[in-house]
Amino acid sequence: MDDDLHRRIDDMVTEEHTLRGSGHEVTDADRARLRQLEVSLDRAWDLLRQRQALRDTGADPQTARERSADTVEGYLG
Repeated sequence: MDDDLHRRIDDMVTEEHTLRGSGHEVTDADRARLRQLEVSLDRAWDLLRQRQALRDTGADPQTARERSADTVEGYLG
Protein backbone atom coordinates (compact mmCIF):
# COMPACT_ATOMS: atom_id res chain seq x y z
CA MET A 1 0.00 0.00 0.00
CA ASP A 2 2.75 2.49 0.90
CA ASP A 3 4.57 1.71 -2.34
CA ASP A 4 1.38 2.42 -4.28
CA LEU A 5 0.97 5.72 -2.45
CA HIS A 6 4.57 6.69 -3.19
CA ARG A 7 4.08 5.89 -6.88
CA ARG A 8 0.85 7.91 -6.95
CA ILE A 9 2.64 10.84 -5.31
CA ASP A 10 5.55 10.57 -7.75
CA ASP A 11 3.16 10.55 -10.72
CA MET A 12 1.33 13.63 -9.45
CA VAL A 13 4.58 15.50 -8.77
CA THR A 14 5.79 14.66 -12.28
CA GLU A 15 2.55 15.98 -13.78
CA GLU A 16 2.76 19.10 -11.63
CA HIS A 17 6.34 19.79 -12.77
CA THR A 18 5.32 19.20 -16.38
CA LEU A 19 2.48 21.71 -16.14
CA ARG A 20 4.61 24.32 -14.38
CA GLY A 21 7.67 23.89 -16.57
CA SER A 22 6.15 23.31 -19.97
CA GLY A 23 7.29 26.68 -21.29
CA HIS A 24 3.83 27.67 -22.47
CA GLU A 25 1.48 30.15 -20.92
CA VAL A 26 -0.42 28.58 -18.06
CA THR A 27 -4.09 28.38 -18.96
CA ASP A 28 -7.11 28.42 -16.69
CA ALA A 29 -7.39 24.66 -17.26
CA ASP A 30 -3.74 24.25 -16.22
CA ARG A 31 -4.36 26.28 -13.06
CA ALA A 32 -7.43 24.19 -12.23
CA ARG A 33 -5.48 20.97 -12.76
CA LEU A 34 -2.60 22.26 -10.63
CA ARG A 35 -5.04 23.02 -7.82
CA GLN A 36 -6.50 19.49 -8.12
CA LEU A 37 -3.00 18.06 -7.98
CA GLU A 38 -2.12 20.12 -4.90
CA VAL A 39 -5.19 18.87 -3.04
CA SER A 40 -4.64 15.28 -4.18
CA LEU A 41 -1.01 15.44 -3.07
CA ASP A 42 -2.01 16.80 0.33
CA ARG A 43 -4.51 13.97 0.75
CA ALA A 44 -2.00 11.32 -0.31
CA TRP A 45 0.71 12.65 2.02
CA ASP A 46 -1.84 12.81 4.85
CA LEU A 47 -2.78 9.16 4.29
CA LEU A 48 0.88 8.14 4.22
CA ARG A 49 1.49 10.00 7.51
CA GLN A 50 -1.58 8.36 9.07
CA ARG A 51 -0.32 4.93 8.06
CA GLN A 52 3.12 5.64 9.55
CA ALA A 53 1.63 6.96 12.79
CA LEU A 54 -0.49 3.84 13.16
CA ARG A 55 2.51 1.64 12.43
CA ASP A 56 4.61 3.58 14.98
CA THR A 57 2.01 2.98 17.70
CA GLY A 58 1.63 -0.72 16.94
CA ALA A 59 -1.76 -0.29 15.27
CA ASP A 60 -2.77 -1.64 11.88
CA PRO A 61 -1.89 0.85 9.11
CA GLN A 62 -4.63 -0.72 6.98
CA THR A 63 -7.17 1.10 9.16
CA ALA A 64 -6.01 4.50 7.86
CA ARG A 65 -8.48 6.18 5.54
CA GLU A 66 -8.02 8.96 3.05
CA ARG A 67 -9.59 12.08 4.49
CA SER A 68 -11.74 14.50 2.56
CA ALA A 69 -10.22 17.46 0.78
CA ASP A 70 -12.10 19.80 3.14
CA THR A 71 -10.55 18.10 6.15
CA VAL A 72 -7.00 17.99 4.84
CA GLU A 73 -7.09 21.49 3.35
CA GLY A 74 -8.55 22.84 6.58
CA TYR A 75 -5.54 21.91 8.71
CA LEU A 76 -3.81 24.82 10.38
CA GLY A 77 -0.11 24.59 10.12
